Amino acid sequence: MNDSVDKLVIFLAKRDGIDKLVKTFQYVSKLVHWRAEEAARPDLARRAKNWEVASGLSRKAFRTGRFLTGLNALRRSPGATPAFRLLGVLANAGEMVYFFFDHFLWLSRIGALDAALARRMSFVSAFGESFGYVFFIAMDFIMLKEGLKAERQLRKGKEKGGKNDDEVEGRVAKIRADRVMRLMAVAANVADLVIAVADIEPNPFCNHPVSLGISGLVSAWAGWYRNWPS
Repeated sequence: MNDSVDKLVIFLAKRDGIDKLVKTFQYVSKLVHWRAEEAARPDLARRAKNWEVASGLSRKAFRTGRFLTGLNALRRSPGATPAFRLLGVLANAGEMVYFFFDHFLWLSRIGALDAALARRMSFVSAFGESFGYVFFIAMDFIMLKEGLKAERQLRKGKEKGGKNDDEVEGRVAKIRADRVMRLMAVAANVADLVIAVADIEPNPFCNHPVSLGISGLVSAWAGWYRNWPS
């Protein structure tokens, strides 16, 4: 019990930990709002909508300056090959645009800037977000493929008796742990891509409250899993 409490404290001390918790509030309240409207309960629907809006705005405020993370990643542009580095540059550039223009979206929604800017800023921010996610997903799939290849090679080496069994199993365990984290990243990025597309090109599927709500929760809980202390 004490260990779980300690991990929760560490998780909530992180910027991403708080963001995933508030994101959970945001998309749970979206689903509650939809259900309350379907059940003709206007008072509950109004309260849920207020909770959703407050959660969304607080997340934007809390992410102030977050675009600098993407700028720093662009400066470092890590990668084993030139092609992978290029994917990293494109992914982080999209994320930087997303977080940068999200500042103006937040300011326009709280009335500090012209409210008419909100729609335009929302489009630019969502476009940058979706652009970045496409390349982040591609990078994760490449690394998943490389991980599977490395695991097969380790297994073959073990079968031939050329390597220590404990060493092989330890390296395989690390590859599998990385695979789980990358699958969580893919799930989160695909879910966030659905949300971004709903802003860029509204359509019945992506803009349905259930699609948005489930996508938001998948993203939040995948991020929760990735940021939870080991």
